[in-house]
Amino acid sequence: MIARLRRRVRRNRKKTTETVYLISSLTLEQLDALGWLRLKRGYWIIESRLHQALDVSLDEDRSRVRQANAALVLGMFRRLVVSVAQAAIVRVQTRKTRWSVRRYQQQFAHRNGGPERLRALVFAKNPTSWQLAK
Repeated sequence: MIARLRRRVRRNRKKTTETVYLISSLTLEQLDALGWLRLKRGYWIIESRLHQALDVSLDEDRSRVRQANAALVLGMFRRLVVSVAQAAIVRVQTRKTRWSVRRYQQQFAHRNGGPERLRALVFAKNPTSWQLAK
């Protein structure tokens, strides 16, 4: 099945209409118009929650690690940092505050002796060092 999606987008402070085409192996009985929209929006949730946090906050795209095991381990640590940050953000974010992984990273580094907190997190048996005060 093929679908055409027309949407209003804002680029360079101007609203425009763009058309994108979607392809699926599902049948019309399996996928209606609302199903198309759910699939399209679901794709961007993954992109904005994980990939954007890795690329923007941790600058993963510019990594020059080429050895396979090192890249795997470094990638796991980056994803761990994003997961811990997102879990902490859920607890402290309100309607008036907007937190991001980058802001969490900056707050972690500067609050309550950041380097010492990091050392405590790495070597603690029961780590609570990543928590931020409200």
